[in-house]
Amino acid sequence: MRTNQEYKNASLASLKGNWAPAVVATIVYVLLALICTQGSQLSAFFHFSPGMLMTVTGASLVLVFFVFSPVVIGYVNSFRKLYEEADNDIVHNMFTIPSGNYLHIVFVYFLMTVKVLLWSLLLIVPGIIKSFSYAMTPYIAVEHPEYSASEAIRASSEMMRGHKFDLFWLYLSFIGWFFLAILTCGIGFFWLEPYLATAQASFYNDLKRDIPCQTAE
Repeated sequence: MRTNQEYKNASLASLKGNWAPAVVATIVYVLLALICTQGSQLSAFFHFSPGMLMTVTGASLVLVFFVFSPVVIGYVNSFRKLYEEADNDIVHNMFTIPSGNYLHIVFVYFLMTVKVLLWSLLLIVPGIIKSFSYAMTPYIAVEHPEYSASEAIRASSEMMRGHKFDLFWLYLSFIGWFFLAILTCGIGFFWLEPYLATAQASFYNDLKRDIPCQTAE
């Protein structure tokens, strides 16, 4: 695994010349998140937050699972494609990546969210730990459509074994940028989120190279 700075440098290299489509995609993503959650969750700024479902009820749940969850998975994978393939059609990819396997993607997100929430009912910390364990699931679900939802989640858990703190530490390294984004009245998040999403895509790329993704027998 590389250092946090190396992941950040890799992210910036991929985003060089591609900030405009990245920011536009993030604006679209956030607007959809606010619509689907009826504006109730500022955590919609972040690329994967199953905990947001704890305060979303009624019709919003339908919108979140059937409209927004494919966009969540499409969004993170659009930055994976940017990093791995230099494909900068981010807005288009955000919607087309999950469209070919729509119901499967919805169920993956649903099952992952339910698992995180169930662990969170025990204590907050186990829920957070499981969030990190399942963090690679959106990538695996797209790259391995032959996997069932349970297999994709299990594969992420196996892939993240011994690397949950590495990902936490990578997130933590953005804390300064987080506070700067707050000082801009939130506008900076439209640049921070692509920066973080591409860094995480780079992190995933290393994981799948070093630990080939396989489901448990």
